[in-house]
Amino acid sequence: MIDTAGVIERIKTGKIIAILRGVPEEKLGFIADALYEGGVRAIECTFDHKRGDCLDANARMIAYLARHAGGAMDVGSGTALTVEEARVTVEAGGQFVISPNVSERVIRETAALGAVSIPGALTPTEIVSAWEAGAHFVKLFPAGELGAGYVKAVRAPLSHIPMLAVGGVTPENIPDFIRAGVAGFGVGSPLLPRADVEAGNYAAITERARRFLAAASGD
Repeated sequence: MIDTAGVIERIKTGKIIAILRGVPEEKLGFIADALYEGGVRAIECTFDHKRGDCLDANARMIAYLARHAGGAMDVGSGTALTVEEARVTVEAGGQFVISPNVSERVIRETAALGAVSIPGALTPTEIVSAWEAGAHFVKLFPAGELGAGYVKAVRAPLSHIPMLAVGGVTPENIPDFIRAGVAGFGVGSPLLPRADVEAGNYAAITERARRFLAAASGD
């Protein structure tokens, strides 16, 4: 059984969810270790809908990371578009389901499975719709394009809804988003550049993770 409240609290405390997109399966453990060494405690494995074996591939990665982390990190899925993908996530050992959009069916199924629901939204209408459907956080995407000013304006009447900034997040703009009131961040290529992943430059990934965590904690 998923400790839903615990996952929510750890996301708020840990601040950073590392987004793994297109990472070779044989490198998952090394990358997870590098991220953990840098202070990251949550990993998102995205569904790659271009792959014919999209469901099976992501289920394998989530299951592997859940075993590898041994409870030391929270693991979930990203780019989850369907109810089936939410179910596959939880069956594989995932604890949260992140989507780029607001699908009330996916949100409700995720919550019914006991996992943490994090749909993506842009407008106040979408944010409220996601929250009313049962989302635990709402992902503001693309945050880097929107800017902290937009986030602050949207949060003014919706400060009761915990939001994550995703897309275009850097150590330099994290303080602005924190001041705007976001609860945490999802970070992909700025944290895990393809060149470092392909070269196995895990020390660089660890150092980059430390910079993101330092920015998120105000150090």
